[in-house]
Amino acid sequence: MSDPRALIDKLSRQVKANDVDGATSTLTELKIWMLNLPSGPDASLDSIVLAATALELGVLLSVSNDDFDAFARNISQLKPYYALLSSLSGGSTERKCHVLGLNLMHLLVENRLSEFHAELELLSEGEASTPFVSFPITLERQLMVGSYDEVLEAGSNVPDPSYSVFMENLLETVRDSIADCVEVSYKSMKLTDAVTMMKFGSTDELLVYVQEKREDWIVDGDSLTFQPPPVVGKAEDIPSMKLIGQSLSYATELERIV
Repeated sequence: MSDPRALIDKLSRQVKANDVDGATSTLTELKIWMLNLPSGPDASLDSIVLAATALELGVLLSVSNDDFDAFARNISQLKPYYALLSSLSGGSTERKCHVLGLNLMHLLVENRLSEFHAELELLSEGEASTPFVSFPITLERQLMVGSYDEVLEAGSNVPDPSYSVFMENLLETVRDSIADCVEVSYKSMKLTDAVTMMKFGSTDELLVYVQEKREDWIVDGDSLTFQPPPVVGKAEDIPSMKLIGQSLSYATELERIV
């Protein structure tokens, strides 16, 4: 097998070049090397750092490839190395806060809020204050209080391009929430107002959204009309007299039996 340092340098170049196939092959080689590493306190600090660095690059690779199953596996494999680094030297890696922030973004997008807050409990004050980590923390707070405008505006201020894929998913969820509120609050609305409210870049983007996700919205010229939700279970639909008759019949039969 090649020298792990050389493999990590190679993996880093491949990730930057978005060479998914090449980087996946190199990462597999490195993971085979990790299988033979001593575990626990017997592992050398140098090998722990190398293994963590390889897995961090794997996290970035999985994000660029939209492979969130691989993302979760790499995060899971990374955690023991982070714990070892902390216990042996109190140290860290260059990309640790970046990776921690990405993991928080993933949990937030998946609405796994209990796990999100559990991860926050493990952060040091210094880690929580970095832009990589403070960004998802702020987003979560904004979502909890319904500050959707601020969440949508945050999409243009991500701390690193690797956050964009998570923001796209989150913005989609936020727009759905806004749309739910709009259709029960208004009977109709100008297209231009809907574009502003939902933070679309153009009317065309709004129309695509309506076509794909809101088929019951009616586009009429320069306006949107929102279809009222169907009323279920109106009082007049309940066959009350029939039910009363059945109940009396059951009571009569019961009395005869007794």
